[in-house]
Amino acid sequence: MVFRAFGAPDGDARGRRLAAIARRRGLVLLVGADAALAARIGAAGVHLPQRLASQARRLKAAHPRWIVTAAAHSARAARAALAAGADAVVVSTAFESRSASAGRPMGPIRLARLSHAAGGAVYALGGVTSENARRLAGLRLVGLAAVDAFRT
Repeated sequence: MVFRAFGAPDGDARGRRLAAIARRRGLVLLVGADAALAARIGAAGVHLPQRLASQARRLKAAHPRWIVTAAAHSARAARAALAAGADAVVVSTAFESRSASAGRPMGPIRLARLSHAAGGAVYALGGVTSENARRLAGLRLVGLAAVDAFRT
């Protein structure tokens, strides 16, 4: 689970509540792009945007037990993030998505090529639903990530 506080004034309080829920349910909580917040709330690590992926090794050195993931929108970015020390990359956009930041969907074939070329742990994000997730079965992915699929 990635908590994206984006500097919200109640970010610490919300983050602590989420961290407590995550611990009770055996979930892993990462904080989006805010290592200081992750440390304050006792998160399991951070998720970095592609532009900050080069910070992965430094963050892991400062917090050896953390999980550090990074966004990647191309095979080159995925390889770079993994080479920079990220434990995994979250690649998007797998399928058509309603997200304002979603890029052109790559679909299973392009995603398969990218995940193979990345040379490390890859999660697929973007438009993933219970209906289309099975189209990704058999690809070299360690998991799926979703936003809308988990909304209540």
